[in-house]
Amino acid sequence: MGDVAGQWFKPFALTIACSVMVSLLVSFSLDPMLSAYWADPQTEGHERKNPIARALDRFNVWFNVQAERYTKVIGWALDHRWWMATLALGALVGAIFLQIQFGGFGFVPTSDRSEITMQVETPPGSNLAYTKMKTEEAARLARSHTDLVEYTFAAVGGSGAGQQPGGAIGSADLGSVYVRMVPKKTRSISQNDFGEMIRKEASQIGGANVYVFTSGFGGARKQIQVELRGADAVLLNKLADSVMKIVKTVPGAVDVGLSSKGQKPELEVNLNRALAGSLGVTVGQVAQSLRPAFAGIDAGDWVDPAGQNRKVRIRLTPEARTKISDIERLPMIVGNANGGPGTVMPLGQIATVSAGLGPAIISHLDRDNVVVVEANTQGRSLGEVNTAITAKLASFQLPTGYRFTAGGEVRDQQQVFSRMFAAMGIAVLLMYLILVMQFGSFIEPLAIMISLPLSLIGVVLALIITHDTLNIMSLIGVILLMGIVAKNAILLIDFAKWGQESGKDRRTAIIEAGRVRLRPIMMTTLALIAGMIPVALGRGEGADFRAPLGRAIIGGVITSTFLTLLVIPTIYEILDEWREKAMSFMKVPQRPATDEYEIPAHNRKSRPSGVQSQ
Repeated sequence: MGDVAGQWFKPFALTIACSVMVSLLVSFSLDPMLSAYWADPQTEGHERKNPIARALDRFNVWFNVQAERYTKVIGWALDHRWWMATLALGALVGAIFLQIQFGGFGFVPTSDRSEITMQVETPPGSNLAYTKMKTEEAARLARSHTDLVEYTFAAVGGSGAGQQPGGAIGSADLGSVYVRMVPKKTRSISQNDFGEMIRKEASQIGGANVYVFTSGFGGARKQIQVELRGADAVLLNKLADSVMKIVKTVPGAVDVGLSSKGQKPELEVNLNRALAGSLGVTVGQVAQSLRPAFAGIDAGDWVDPAGQNRKVRIRLTPEARTKISDIERLPMIVGNANGGPGTVMPLGQIATVSAGLGPAIISHLDRDNVVVVEANTQGRSLGEVNTAITAKLASFQLPTGYRFTAGGEVRDQQQVFSRMFAAMGIAVLLMYLILVMQFGSFIEPLAIMISLPLSLIGVVLALIITHDTLNIMSLIGVILLMGIVAKNAILLIDFAKWGQESGKDRRTAIIEAGRVRLRPIMMTTLALIAGMIPVALGRGEGADFRAPLGRAIIGGVITSTFLTLLVIPTIYEILDEWREKAMSFMKVPQRPATDEYEIPAHNRKSRPSGVQSQ
């Protein structure tokens, strides 16, 4: 897996592969040695007065009784095997339905890191002083919650450069406030709830838009980004305004805005090209005449009285470049054809200066003009909000040559999920091929593979109960489950096959396998659940980011274990019957016993002494 998906899953895969290889080595060497030479003192006769030993004896007696009762449950399941098959199918369909209707999809879990970011966006053309005033107002608003906020850090004139198409560097109309909250254990509300509170309060700040980012994962980058692409930048901005109005009507979409930051006031200088050409004036000369007014001209260095070397730049004062009449009076040097000193004339004689509006930011993506409609989510999952936006924009008619594309976390989610499902499909196929080689059959491993979807209902129920989404962390847990839950079915079916090879009938072998294998199945299941409980609780700063992984594993293991103990024996019996029928149907009839038949020499196999052919 490459790109963003590879950054998440490659370390996970490497860790699992290496740890399992080491575990295999230990189980083939150290474990047998310890079992042979390291006796359990609780089993010794003189240790029976130990209270721990007596408690273990009582537990073993109780567990053996439950194992005998379980044999009756298996017998009932085998008598109603088609009901069990229907139960397995219903569990899979129910898991998919519940996840779509109530679960929701996201890219990363909501993590409480005790920090939020506020982005303050003033109208295009605002100066630093005005943006600073509004940024400080937002910071004071956050600091007013003294029981929740530890400190704030404000910056003015920056931007989310590189975070989305259209990010400007050093924009004077953009400020940010970093809010550090008190530790998680000392406050009464979560980071996400506090962000929702701040978002409502900040809407009262006039003359600026305040966006609140609580995820802490992508920085000041909005989760949903609808990229509108086309050729004409002016038409793109008009279409983007209409799209933004539609997005604002979607429940759960907040902080809706445009990457173009709207229109910015500007001065347009239209050169009279016929007159300028007759006077020998070029567009470059006009631009150079405007430079001292706005950008300034480097005039060298100056050493101040303290001995510091400082750069000197000459520029007109703000009062001398605010009116159109001031710009029209800027001097232009008009030279003659022979390169003489020329004459000085005002800019207004060869050009017309007018006020207008233009895009604050012109962005390009893959050589296309692009305007991004951006939004965060609140109260609904990323998948739900994005699906609602996509449904509403489906009826929005775009001109020919213009199109929508996804950006932000939506694009990352699509890439990661598609690669993850492809990898999961390959993993399941490899598991099946390995089981085919181990069992020497193409049919019997199917009973083991049935156990994989049985875990999904538990995953969905666990995520719904804990109000989590199906995100990248819970999907890591699902991939891990694919390898974990299959071992229960392997324990059952392997022992059942061994019983059949020992001469037992199919039903007896299956019931005996359930009774004997119940203990190791419950041991591994409970041990795994116990190991995942600390992860699932998500205690501590940022620990809730990994909590969906533990919750998905616990829910999947619980349901898959109970369903495996009922469904897998019945599925195995059904498939084994089909296998026998297929073999009997494809079997070549033997010659009558009275006919003579000579085995070809190249097909003869030596038999141990005392073994006769039948």
